[in-house]
Amino acid sequence: MPTRTKGLVVFIAISFGMAWAGMFAAPLLFGLSLVNPLVQLAGIAFTPAIAAFVVRKWVTREGFADAGLRLRLREQWRLYLAAWLGPLAFAGASLAVAVAVGLWVFDPAALALLPGAPVWVSIAILLAVVVVLTPIYWGEEFGWTSYLRLRLFPERPMLSTLLTGLIWAVWHYPLAFLGYIEFDNVVLGLAVWTVSFMLQEVILTWLRMRSGSVWTASLAHAGNNMVFALLIGTALGDGHQIAGTLIGIVPCAVVAAWIVMSGRLAADRPADAPAAERVPVAVR
Repeated sequence: MPTRTKGLVVFIAISFGMAWAGMFAAPLLFGLSLVNPLVQLAGIAFTPAIAAFVVRKWVTREGFADAGLRLRLREQWRLYLAAWLGPLAFAGASLAVAVAVGLWVFDPAALALLPGAPVWVSIAILLAVVVVLTPIYWGEEFGWTSYLRLRLFPERPMLSTLLTGLIWAVWHYPLAFLGYIEFDNVVLGLAVWTVSFMLQEVILTWLRMRSGSVWTASLAHAGNNMVFALLIGTALGDGHQIAGTLIGIVPCAVVAAWIVMSGRLAADRPADAPAAERVPVAVR
C-alpha cells in the first residue's frame, strides 16, 4: 500500500473510530448529553487532530512542514478579519433570506442572548468567545483542512475539497441520532446538512490555503458554530433545523461559488510562504 494511501486509511480509522466511540459511549453508556461542551471536548473535538498527528509523526513520517501551524497574523490579518467577522455577515444575510421568504419576522430583540441586554452586547460577547474557542476548533481543522484535504487528491483541489467536506459531514452523522440535533425528516436533514458542510469546506479551504495557516480556518470554524449557526437557531427557534440549515446555505453557496469560479481555490499558498509549506497542485 502506498505511503499516502496508508496515511489516509489510518487517519480515517482513528478520527472516525475515536470520535464515534465517544459519541455513542457518552449518551448510551454514561447518560451524558452530547450538547454538553465538556463531553464534546473530552471525547470528540480533538480526534481529527490526534489522527493527523499520529499519521504525520509515525505512519507516513512526513512531518509538519505543510501543516500551516504558523499564525502568520501580521502578513494575513485581512484574512483573519474575514474569518472572524465573516460568520456574522453570513448570519445577517441568512436572516435577511428568512425574512424575504416569510420564515422570520424581523425582530432584533430575538437575537439578544442575554435578557435585558442590547443585541450588540450579545454579538460582541459571541465574537470574543469565538477567539477564545478557536484552539478547540483547531482540533478539527488540523485534521480535516490541514491534513485530509491536502492528501486526498493533491492534484485536483476541487475534488479534494468537496470530498473532504463530505467526509467531514459523515463524521457528524451520529449526532443526528444521539440527541445533539433533531431533524423532522432525518434523510432530508442529513442531505441538507451535508451540502452545508461541503460548501463550508470550500470557504475554510480557501482561508487555510490562501493564508498558509490552519488558524484562519480554525477561527472561521469557531465563528460558524458560535455566531453563524447560533444566531440563526436563536432567531428561528426549535423545530426549524432543516429550514435554518437551508437559509444558511444561501450565503455559503454564493461565497463558495465566487471562490471556485474566480480560481481562488487553486491558490494553494500565499506568495510569501516558505518553500517547506508549499503543496503543489494542478487545477483539473
